[in-house]
Amino acid sequence: MRISPALLEEVVSHALEDPANEVCGVVAVEADGSPAGQANATRVHRARNVYASPLRFEIDPKELLELSNAVEDQGAEIGAIYHSHVRSAPYPSQTDINFAANWPGVEWLIVGLAGSGAPEVRSYLIDGGQVQEVALAETQT
Repeated sequence: MRISPALLEEVVSHALEDPANEVCGVVAVEADGSPAGQANATRVHRARNVYASPLRFEIDPKELLELSNAVEDQGAEIGAIYHSHVRSAPYPSQTDINFAANWPGVEWLIVGLAGSGAPEVRSYLIDGGQVQEVALAETQT
């Protein structure tokens, strides 16, 4: 996925608003049929973590449907699901891997807050339980 620094900052800012609990949301991309990793991010949509937990996240299915419909109404599609890891590196947990089975082709953007430095953001494709890190290319738009 190609994402502007401003949109990436929105995701990181959301994570920093509640550094004690995982936050989550979706990233909309242009609905142009681009292969994974090549689509342009167009908007960040925040969601509520129903667990309000430092260990896991879940977007309420009704809210996720509403977000999906809003994204489609804008002529886009969900290109990534994002969340933060407050106690670990930005690498998919087994819970993330299991949840990703319902979202083939969607990237998993994870903001790692553990450690003393700046937040670390990484993106992954998860298919059939296999995790593959993908580059996050920054755009100027």
